[in-house]
Amino acid sequence: MTLRARLTLWYTGVLAAVLLLFASTVYVSLTLNLTNQVEQTLNQTADEVLATLSEGLPEDLALTLRALDLTSKVSLQILNDQGEVIWQSINTPIVEGILDPGNVPATSNIFSTISIDSLDYRVLTVPVFRRPDDVLLGFLQLGEDLETVQSISRTLLTMLLGGGVLALMAAAIIGYAAAGAALSPLEQVTQTALQITRADDLSRRIPLLGPPRGEVGNLIQAFNESLERLDGVFQTQRRFLADVSHELRTPLTAIRGNVDLIRQMGSADTESLDVITSEVDRLTRLVRDLLLLAQAETGKLPLAREMIELDTIMLEVFQQARVLAKDGVVLRIGHEDQACVEGDRDRLKQVLLNLVANGLEHTPAPGTVTLDLSCDGTWAVWRVSDTGPGIPEGDLPNIFDRFYRRDPSRKRKPGGGAGLGLSIAYWITRNHGGDIQVESKVGKGSTFIVRLPLSSTSKNSSVS
Repeated sequence: MTLRARLTLWYTGVLAAVLLLFASTVYVSLTLNLTNQVEQTLNQTADEVLATLSEGLPEDLALTLRALDLTSKVSLQILNDQGEVIWQSINTPIVEGILDPGNVPATSNIFSTISIDSLDYRVLTVPVFRRPDDVLLGFLQLGEDLETVQSISRTLLTMLLGGGVLALMAAAIIGYAAAGAALSPLEQVTQTALQITRADDLSRRIPLLGPPRGEVGNLIQAFNESLERLDGVFQTQRRFLADVSHELRTPLTAIRGNVDLIRQMGSADTESLDVITSEVDRLTRLVRDLLLLAQAETGKLPLAREMIELDTIMLEVFQQARVLAKDGVVLRIGHEDQACVEGDRDRLKQVLLNLVANGLEHTPAPGTVTLDLSCDGTWAVWRVSDTGPGIPEGDLPNIFDRFYRRDPSRKRKPGGGAGLGLSIAYWITRNHGGDIQVESKVGKGSTFIVRLPLSSTSKNSSVS
């Protein structure tokens, strides 16, 4: 069953319940009101007769009663104390004996409903006492048919049923049309989504229909945002595959060329073997870094938790990276504080190594790469500054993406990295509860800033 049909059924069902409750209330209220009016008429007539009989039964009972202005629809029977009819009005229905024998004798006024010749009567039984000694003289039984009450009730019931059915039919038609109008934007959203799926074009967006803050507008905006994120993911995946293909193709081509050269020459020269070794090392680093990122994203890369002295790591990286510096490029240590953090020593050392290697690679001679370590409140701050060409402002948001290149030609310097170092540094820093940022100006160099939360030992030392 469609949503439109379900909404129509729910709407019609709720309206039917409301109409049923309303019709029942009106029908019962009217029937009770009309019945009360009949009872009031019977009570008034009984009071008039009792006033006449308060001193006993007169000798000429028929003449006395005829003098009363009795309601023509009220039938009257006067019974003696034995329950025998001693007088009745000419409009009394033909019955054997009294109207309601079940309530005689009675000690108080009693109403009842009886059926005579398929016609319902409302009967009032009243005991008659002589005043002031309260001697029981007999009984009065007054009856009035309920034909008018039942006729009005049947007419009202017919009107309520007929009007209710017509109202439900109109409500169903209007509800179905209204639900269709309300859900039509969803149908358009569905059709557009199917077109996007069939065309495999995630760049398309669903046009906004109706008010932007309505339910449908919110749905369309959420759907478009999901499409935008999916489009970004797929574009990143395409770029990633293209970059991996390029990164693998370049060393493999170099290896294949040198192997063919060796075969042609019949012997392996030192230069060809060095090139093959260099490219194999490059492939090894690429595969290692890709495996590291894959494990990190799947949560299968455990991080150790131990106390680490960042100043010691910085000195180790300085000693290790000095040999990577090109002629004319100086690697030096600037400001150095003592700072302890909790984390994985090897991974944090890898962060600093990647940043230093990146700075040395992009800093031309003469130039300088500077390492700093300072404490800023509850944070340990590593800074790696270089005097390289800097990074354009438009490239800064993408600098930590995998294989990101500012150079569209994708050319690398011999021995360069695979373009994954900054991505790995970003992941390791964030998973240590820290943050990594870059500040750069074109022509003035770049500074990579790593912020890590200090351990409680370092915090206490800085406070003292």
